[in-house]
Amino acid sequence: MSLAPLIAAPLLIQIHAAAATAALALGGYQMASIKGSKAHRRLGWSWVALMALVAATSLGIVSNWPVVGRFGPIHGLSALVLITLPLAVLHARRGRIANHRSAMRGLFLGGLVIAGLFTLLPGRLMYHVVFGG
Repeated sequence: MSLAPLIAAPLLIQIHAAAATAALALGGYQMASIKGSKAHRRLGWSWVALMALVAATSLGIVSNWPVVGRFGPIHGLSALVLITLPLAVLHARRGRIANHRSAMRGLFLGGLVIAGLFTLLPGRLMYHVVFGG
């Protein structure tokens, strides 16, 4: 493992990776912690902000697999995250906890875990960070 490729990357990518890593850690904690408490709500707002930052910064990163211009499939996921985040919060505020839970789990698994696994494909920056070479 070497952080050298990430340190050499543009600032936007560094911010994106740092926000994604923080969101992954905080999201994992949130999934395992007691729900409905003040701490859960405060940390939840932090997680929402991190996820919005992850999605927004990804829109400035050029796709390895462009479909439309410089945008690829992952950019569609970013748009979905930016739409789903406020809806998930709205569900919680309106007491629709099952919908909130489902949306947040989907955002965590799809927007972070699965998308994160794609960053580990050979040739991608995070592949070089984690596996070297």
